[in-house]
This record gives sequence, structure tokens and C-alpha cells, in this order.
Amino acid sequence: MRELVKAAYCETFELTPSPIEPSWIIEGRPEARSHLLSKSAFKTWWTMIWSCTEGKFNWHYHFDETVVILEGSIMLEVDGAAPTCYGAGDVILFRTGTHAKWHVVDRVKKVAFCRRTPLGLVIRAASKLKSLMPGQPAASRLT
Repeated sequence: MRELVKAAYCETFELTPSPIEPSWIIEGRPEARSHLLSKSAFKTWWTMIWSCTEGKFNWHYHFDETVVILEGSIMLEVDGAAPTCYGAGDVILFRTGTHAKWHVVDRVKKVAFCRRTPLGLVIRAASKLKSLMPGQPAASRLT
């Protein structure tokens, strides 16, 4: 039988090196570390703890990522907008294709909820097509 619920205290995880792409580093020597907490059977979503020391770097998002800052502070410049400061308790959504300039002011730690979007689009499109087929209840054609 597979395990349905798995719980642990975030401080018990050992974070392993998760280097930032060297060409993305703008300033300093930021050192990132992470730990995978969970993932879906089809690897379309996963949750992880990620931390990073001070520095500035670019980040390119190839999937949707929602983060909750657990500790530390960062300045983010997203797609050329004015820099914004974030700290513990803040929630940020980065959509697929977003480019962000990170400035880690104080060592930051976050929990990240990551989702690959193409499969979601296929599932929604298939569901919509199915609802348009003859014989489907009218209510399902409205969604």
C-alpha cells in the first residue's frame, strides 16, 4: 500500500547543493541549496525547499512556480518592472516564461510549488472538446 500522507519539519531536511547557472550570476557568489519534498506520479508538479546566500542573478522560469518566503529578504525585478522587496510570509507567483532578476539581500529560504503547464493545457482542451460532443449535458458545455 502506498503512503498517503507524509509530514516532516522543514528544519530536519538536509539541503544539497543546487548551483545557479553560472552565466545567470550578475554579482557575488550566491550559493543555492535545495531539497525535494514531493512530486506527482507523472512529474508534472513538485514541491521543494530552496535556499540561497547573498548575491544577484537572473532566473528564467520554464514552469509555473509559486513561492512562499520562509526567511530572509530579496529584491526582485520582474520583466523590467521596478524592483520590489519581499520577505518572510510573502507569496509570489512566477508564470512560465517569466524572467526575474534576484537580489538576495539576506540569505533566503523558500518553499516552492512548481507546475509544468503544457499537460494542463492539453487536459483542459481535451475536457472542453469532450463537453462539446453530442450527448453531453448542457451544463458541461458551459465550462
